[in-house]
Amino acid sequence: MMAEKIEQQTVSGSIRVLPTALANQIAAGEVIQRPASVVKELLENALDADASQIQLIIKDSGKTLIQIVDNGKGMSPADASICFERHSTSKIRTSDDLFQIRSFGFRGEALASIAAIAQVELLTKTKQEDLGTYILIEGGRIKKSEQRPTANGTSITVRNLFFNVPARRKFLKSDPVELKHILEEFSRVAIPNPGIHFSVYHNQNELYHFQGTNMRQRIVNYFGKTINDQIVPVSESTDFISISGFVGKPELIKKSRGDQYFFVNRRFIKSNYLNHAVKIAFENVIPSDHYPFYVLLIEIDPGLIDVNIHPTKQEVKFENERLIYNYIKVSVKHALGKYSITPSIDFDSEHAGILESSASQIGISKVDRISSDIARGIHGSERDKWIDFYKEIGAHAQDHNEGQIILSSDWSDRDSDEENAMQCFQIHDSYIISPIKSGWMVIDQSSAHERIMYEKYLLMLKEKQMVSQASLFPETISLDPKNVPILEDLFNDLKFLGFQIEKFGTNTFVVNGLPAMELDMSTHDFLKQFIETYAKNQELQMEIQENLARSMAHQLKIRKGKTLTNLEMNDIIDRLFACEVPYTTPGGKKCFVTFGLDELEKRFRN
Repeated sequence: MMAEKIEQQTVSGSIRVLPTALANQIAAGEVIQRPASVVKELLENALDADASQIQLIIKDSGKTLIQIVDNGKGMSPADASICFERHSTSKIRTSDDLFQIRSFGFRGEALASIAAIAQVELLTKTKQEDLGTYILIEGGRIKKSEQRPTANGTSITVRNLFFNVPARRKFLKSDPVELKHILEEFSRVAIPNPGIHFSVYHNQNELYHFQGTNMRQRIVNYFGKTINDQIVPVSESTDFISISGFVGKPELIKKSRGDQYFFVNRRFIKSNYLNHAVKIAFENVIPSDHYPFYVLLIEIDPGLIDVNIHPTKQEVKFENERLIYNYIKVSVKHALGKYSITPSIDFDSEHAGILESSASQIGISKVDRISSDIARGIHGSERDKWIDFYKEIGAHAQDHNEGQIILSSDWSDRDSDEENAMQCFQIHDSYIISPIKSGWMVIDQSSAHERIMYEKYLLMLKEKQMVSQASLFPETISLDPKNVPILEDLFNDLKFLGFQIEKFGTNTFVVNGLPAMELDMSTHDFLKQFIETYAKNQELQMEIQENLARSMAHQLKIRKGKTLTNLEMNDIIDRLFACEVPYTTPGGKKCFVTFGLDELEKRFRN
């Protein structure tokens, strides 16, 4: 009776069980987001198959072709026929296995998801079999299955990703962006497995060729030879945890997060908490707003971690995360101390240095002006900062003879241009303080200059101006393979910025000319950082000219910490307010803030 009622509801109701093919396409959206997702899953399968040689072949940044060839243990005909079924896996058997995961894959979703949205060919053979198994599957349906001669191992070819889900395919980014993501996934597999031979081909060009080696050599092979002298080893081991790898010397620091890798049992993970442990270890060694280089491998009992919390398996829960944090911090500190990595900045005397630098640019001759200038020189939101600032000024500026507070300055011998310039001053070598009718203005010198440079280079590109400075001696540079296609695509546009660059080899270029600009780094470092910034901006899908102008402005802007003369400060102010949009940087950060006199008055009320 009950069964009959349920059957009637099923027939007449609005809820339906989705067809298997449609359900697989929906599930594939969680696992396969872009070509890089396919590369990640297939590379991890090759590692689980104990392969010692893995070849990655891609075409059109994975949109047309992704192929992984390995010499692992392969699959039997029975395994090959079932591996594309959802939740079919050889990695786990019981629920207890979920808490002792040693393999990279375990859910049994990857191959089924890939097969649901692509045309897939599988050719595999175990060493016990005389012939291998060939399977052709399209949109989740097997089109062909037969025996074929082949080498031991597995070859999986994925063609025309998202061919039957056009809405997903149109949201893929440009080829350089998708290639960048693919090579990031490749690095996360290749770096922690130095004993495995890897090779990568894109559009028939070899991008990487790694022989089996040790960890240091793998890092050098991937990041370049120059890094060899700029990294120090980390090696600590207890019964609970083992930590190994390398951290970079201060020369490798960056202003943005970049080359930072954590691996737990050779699995790449993301963890802001553990990142903070490394940053604390570098405290007093590098500036607080910079990020160190590191490749750290953690080996721990799988029973003490949970990797089954996210489809990408890049988030891990530790049974005792605080203990892991402390182990990492101590291990990195020990490595830095052992190899005599001394602080590059004396933070104990940082404030004194800043004040001395700031004081050299401030001229005040009357007691009744000092309180006003102090107030103008600091953000009004934190009372403690007002007090500290006042104490520091008082300690560094006084005139005993006249009873006046005087800050040493070169204003007294300004030339005629400076006399006509508005009097403004700089604090902490980062902010420009300028009086306005209603109060005062605080300008972020770095943000303001970035806006100025952005509009300058955008105009050059639109008007196709070419201002180039020929190099006396052409410079040869080598780029990371993932950045090569990006630079090649930009050749024509870069000419209008003044770059003269030619291809010289697979990953090598010759720079014959540069824009008329001052660089505080080598041409190689500038171009590398410029291309990296451009690649990050590609995720925002902006126009090429806007991206180029943004990237140039970001690289050439005045940095915080640079001392400016009064003329330079006035020049920044004049040029900023001549911009079409002076209020924010291209990325939306404020260039200046204003404060009214009423705000200052409130500070002095009881």
